[in-house]
Amino acid sequence: MSDIMSVLQNAYATTPLTPTTTRYTPVDPASYQGTWTGTYSNNQKFEFTISEVNGFRAQVKYASGGTVQYQQVLIGNSSFRIGNTKFVLSGNGTATVGNAVTDPVTGDTSLVQGTAKQS
Repeated sequence: MSDIMSVLQNAYATTPLTPTTTRYTPVDPASYQGTWTGTYSNNQKFEFTISEVNGFRAQVKYASGGTVQYQQVLIGNSSFRIGNTKFVLSGNGTATVGNAVTDPVTGDTSLVQGTAKQS
């Protein structure tokens, strides 16, 4: 019994937190605001509506398939996350989007990616 307790105790030992390298600095609102549409590698369409960009914060609506999410996000290193989706500004009016999709039957997770265009 003491062996089990020592294993558990070692597993719960405190690990130092890794400092974040994300720099949150004000962004150009025009670079992000608006509607962004695209298609993932599995041919599923997606849409971001980004509004109220102030400093490095923004309000985002994400829609794809039957999923609709609303969230306030922090923009750092030209990117932000909403749920399982990451949006990365890659150029003027262009963004790369990645979404982690979990199969409900098998539990396997895969990454689908796409490019979004700002309108």
